[in-house]
Amino acid sequence: MSAPDHPTHTSLRTTRESSEDGAAPLRVRLTAPPLSGVLRLVLILVATVLALYMVWRIRGVIQLLVISLFFAFALFPVVDAAAVRTRAPRAVVILAVYTILALLVGLIGYVVIPSVVREVQTLSRDAPHYAAELRRDATFRHYDDRYHITAKLLRDAHRLPQLLARAAGPLKDVTVGAASFIAQLITVLAVTFLLVLHGRGYSELGLSLVGRRQQRYRQVIIDIKDSVARYTLGNISISVLATIATWIVLSILGVPYALALGLVVGFFDFIPLIGATLGAIVVALATVPVSFPTATIVWIAFIIVWQRFEDYVVQPLVYGRAVNVNPLVTIISLLVGAELLGILGVLLAIPSAAAIQIILREWWSAKGLKAPDLGADGVRADEGPTR
Repeated sequence: MSAPDHPTHTSLRTTRESSEDGAAPLRVRLTAPPLSGVLRLVLILVATVLALYMVWRIRGVIQLLVISLFFAFALFPVVDAAAVRTRAPRAVVILAVYTILALLVGLIGYVVIPSVVREVQTLSRDAPHYAAELRRDATFRHYDDRYHITAKLLRDAHRLPQLLARAAGPLKDVTVGAASFIAQLITVLAVTFLLVLHGRGYSELGLSLVGRRQQRYRQVIIDIKDSVARYTLGNISISVLATIATWIVLSILGVPYALALGLVVGFFDFIPLIGATLGAIVVALATVPVSFPTATIVWIAFIIVWQRFEDYVVQPLVYGRAVNVNPLVTIISLLVGAELLGILGVLLAIPSAAAIQIILREWWSAKGLKAPDLGADGVRADEGPTR
């Protein structure tokens, strides 16, 4: 290949010396990119920067839309089943579901909060009496004289109201904190209402723009909706089981407000990772005035056994079959959700991870690639949940 011997400002020559066979030197000339290509690249970069800037500016709106979409997916099966059974208008069914949920939240707050406050105040007031009961035991008295255990317990008992308020912080974030932003709450409820009412029409409108890939994308949306619905129903099932178990144990122990405290445990159990522990702490405080330390020890032993049963039997059975998310992906998604949105992010983390996994599975399938084993309990991701 021949080339001019003098370089130009629009080209670059590189020469590689001949090999042992004596071939002529290889000269390669790299020409400058065309102006249209440079302009196209600049426009793409500018458009990307502007798009990222707009997403950052409206991140609050996106957050509300994601929350509304999650609630809509969770309510779809409930509303569908109620609408089929009652044959009532869909809008009326949605409003009825909203009313029932609001009454449940109000009932839990009305019954639970006063009883918990009374138990904490009683425990803080009677702490010296409980400390004296502990010191009757010779072994405990020996270690107490050495390590000053009762003094520390009494000091912590006087701080119980503040500690309870700190422990109930996540509950405040979800309920009272959310209620302080009335506009955002109304927005989420309104958008969720419209998505549940006209969601299928919105989906079909969007799918009509993708042409022949419409059926594939429709199946992805259905899979995500079913996954979120199964996760929500599974979470409700676990919380109901925790409520019933707590109510039975506390009734046997003779703890007052056993059902209300069971509802507390069930409510906190909705929160992954830390919810069950927070609920157990609240109930442990309520057992102290009843029969200390017997009732408290029995409750602590029960909750340890129950949490192991829930973690290793109930949750893998429910979540693994509901969303089929790898345990490592679950942990990472929970950490990311907690960092981005706090407790609300933790609640949305697992279904969001399941949705992303479904989208990736479809992308691999469209590329003709073999989907890796991302499912839980060794189940292949392309096999879906075991039925």
